[in-house]
Amino acid sequence: MTDYFRHPSAIVDDGAQIGEGSRVWHFAHVCSGAVIGQGVSLGQNVFVGNRVLIGDRCKIQNNVSVYDNVTLEEGVFCGPSMVFTNVYNPRALIERKDQYRDTRVGKGATLGANCTIVCGVTIGAYAFIAAGAVITRDVPDFALMAGVPARQLGWMSAYGERLDLPLEGSAETTCPHTGEHYQLFEGRVYLSKG
Repeated sequence: MTDYFRHPSAIVDDGAQIGEGSRVWHFAHVCSGAVIGQGVSLGQNVFVGNRVLIGDRCKIQNNVSVYDNVTLEEGVFCGPSMVFTNVYNPRALIERKDQYRDTRVGKGATLGANCTIVCGVTIGAYAFIAAGAVITRDVPDFALMAGVPARQLGWMSAYGERLDLPLEGSAETTCPHTGEHYQLFEGRVYLSKG
């Protein structure tokens, strides 16, 4: 008896840990070492490797492979057909499984459809990666990234609204939807708690 939903066509290897209320859809494959939180949705044809941690309430859309050494914190959205890598310079004729690089995606981040995350980077909390972007370096919290290779275009709120802040300097603004207060200071954006 499981406390998560698994479609009959999905494969969940013995040993995989999947939290309560999660959903594993058509033709997905979860390897034995995977640790998946509560309320996670794995779309059609999703693959989850052995050395993968997926936090609570993540949504991984169709055709995404989450390879070894990837960590998704709570509430990460992975758009359809986006790509993770785990070897920086792969070759079919050279075994490099001992060279996997860690990739971490912070709480609440969005990875748009068809974007590519080159291994070894950290994507900050609530960052927003545009569809088709290629991430080759670390991304700050709340950053809006687009292009190939991706460059920062601005800042996003935790809600997912573009913030009226410059890329540099010091400034303050509020999220147009929630009214939450944000401050830019020394190249980083902070959400005020008070």
